[in-house]
Formats: sequence, structure tokens, C-alpha cells
Amino acid sequence: MRKGTVWIYFVSLSFSSLVEIAWQVFSGSTDVALLTCRQDYIYSAVFVFQADKQEDGGMMKTALITGVTGQDGSYLAELLLDKGYKVYGMVRRASTETFSRISHIKDKIELRQADLLDELSLIKLLEDVQPDEIYNLAAMSFVPTSWDQPILTSEFTGTGVVRILEAMRRVCPKAKLYQASSSEMFGKVREVPQNEDTPFYPRSPYGVSKAFGHYITVNYRESYQLFAVSGILFNHESPRRGMEFVTRKVTNGAAAIKLGLTDELRMGNLDARRDWGFAGDYVEAMWLMLQQDTPDDFVIATGVDHSVRDLVVAAFEHVDLDWEKHVKIDPAFIRPAEVDLLLGDASKAERVLGWTPKTDFKGLVQMMVDADLVRLEALKSGRAMIG
Repeated sequence: MRKGTVWIYFVSLSFSSLVEIAWQVFSGSTDVALLTCRQDYIYSAVFVFQADKQEDGGMMKTALITGVTGQDGSYLAELLLDKGYKVYGMVRRASTETFSRISHIKDKIELRQADLLDELSLIKLLEDVQPDEIYNLAAMSFVPTSWDQPILTSEFTGTGVVRILEAMRRVCPKAKLYQASSSEMFGKVREVPQNEDTPFYPRSPYGVSKAFGHYITVNYRESYQLFAVSGILFNHESPRRGMEFVTRKVTNGAAAIKLGLTDELRMGNLDARRDWGFAGDYVEAMWLMLQQDTPDDFVIATGVDHSVRDLVVAAFEHVDLDWEKHVKIDPAFIRPAEVDLLLGDASKAERVLGWTPKTDFKGLVQMMVDADLVRLEALKSGRAMIG
């Protein structure tokens, strides 16, 4: 649905005036509705709709991002703003969310309250916003927590997807929806590397919930002819990643030890291997999926895997430290059911979307360590910076 402004005029018009209005309609500059005819005059309310336009003259698109305060949501909001979108972000009522990741763009986006646990709030949100594109990034995304809160994880990450799909079907079925699927759905992998046709074998409540969200998106696409796609994103990181994730735990730990703030980093399984990329690159793939003529699902990955040990080595080498002097193995950080290897095949995305990652593993780790050094230096000197 186009966005814009409506003017209402109560007038009587001659035939010649109608010709002028018709020209405006057919030239595409306005939409006009005329009511009540009487002889050669039209006594009417004239509704004139002027669509919003981008600076380049094209129609401005409206996007809704759930999970806008998270890592991916913040990078996606930046991307869409740069492309001239009107951006709405969904936040939960009485939320404890922090807005540090979007503080620099908060005055450029519009935040609205709704909840993936409340379908009526989602319906109201879509009625108000009338988005052209919906990016469902909200989820309980930290895998270890999903064992502590499996039911809540399934509500947010699984059935929450049904609620937003159902709201879309009822309110704005012509919109396009991106669903954030996950490589954790592959779990105990059946083949290496994993692509769009690889069977799922999730190994955590989070992975199971994501698999449900993925399949229900396919089901709604095929049952109701919705433009709904899933991006099966492999691990993607950045300086905005939460401290609870292993990548940020390692880069922050290396920076803290370098600055003398601690001398030890406790870790779990160093042999698990992941395909790590940069979140800023991956949100571009999300956007590209919704620019296609036909909805489809895509694996997004670098195609290169590294172990957690490789991550530790790269981070500590960047600050000229010997990791073996500081890293201790702690059984408390071992998962109940480990995913040993995730490695993606994104050849379909390269072929169809023209997408390839721009940031390599070493560059990603160094970017994150450098950001943590700056943040911790500021904290050390009394200038608060939130990671």
C-alpha cells in the first residue's frame, strides 16, 4: 500500500474541471475519487491522494522490523534508511530492551509497541503501519538459554512466527515478509556443507523452534500465496553482538586482559566449528530476498569454517597475547547437546541474489577486538560506553 497524504475538498465541478483532474490521475501524480453526479455538474467530496516520494522521485517504501534493538535489527535499520525507507521498529511493552545499538538512528525511525506473544497487538501494529516489507528478526536468540526456558523459547521463536504470519495474512497480504531462520536448525548435520535442501536435525530447543518457524513460513507461503521467505543465516557477528555470545565473550576477554582488567577467560568446547560472517554483510542479503519477483529461501554463509580455538587464537594474537596463558576450560560452559560443525553453502544466494560476503574471518575478529578495546578504555577512564 502506498503511503502519503489525503486532502478532501467539497466542491462543485464542471466537465472541463473533470478533464484537468483526470489528467492528474493518469499522469500518476494523484489519486482522485469523485462522488454524486447531477446533470453537467458533480457535487462531491474530492479525495486527492498524494503519495510520498523518495528524493530520487520513486515511491517511498515502508518497512517494519521486529527485533530492531538487536544486532541484526540495528544494521538492517541503517541499511533501509540509507535506501530511503520509512522504518518502523517493534519493541515489547514494558520491555527491558536497551536501545544502545540504535541510539544513533533513534530519531530517524519510529518505534511501536507490540509483542510476538500477542496476536492482537501485531494486527493493530500492521493496521497502523501498513508495511511494504516485514522483517521478523525478534526471537529468544541465545541458544544455551533455550534449555533453561524451552517453553518461552518455543512461544517467541516458534509460534510467534505464526502470529505475525496470521496478522500479515489478515491485514496486509500483499506485503513481503522475511523470516530469520538459523543454521542451528541443521544441528547434527547430515551433510557438509549445508544448503537449502539439507535435512534439519536441531540439537536445542532454540533450533527446534527455529525449524518450526521456518516450516510454518513455507506453509503460509504455499497455502495463502504470501510473499514470505526464510533466510537460513549461519553465525554472523559484529561489535554489537551481545556479551553472552562466544565471539563477543572472546573478543571482550582478550581486550580486557590486554588492558589489565582481568587475567583469565573461562571457555567451554574449543573444538566446535562454525561458519562466522559479519552481520552488516548479512542484512543486505535479507533485503535482497525481498526484492525478488518470486519468494524463495536462501542459505547465507561465508563457506569457510573455523573452530572456537581459531577464534581465540585470532583475538589474542591481535593484542599480542599468548592465549594458552589465559584461557581456562570450564565444564559449566559445555552444551548438553553440542553442535560440532556448521558450514554453509551460499552458492544459490550468489547465483540468484548476487550476494557474497565482504568481510573475512580475520577482519571480523580484529574489528570486534578493536571495538572492545575502545569501549573498555573508555570505561577504564570513566567515560561510559555501552557495548
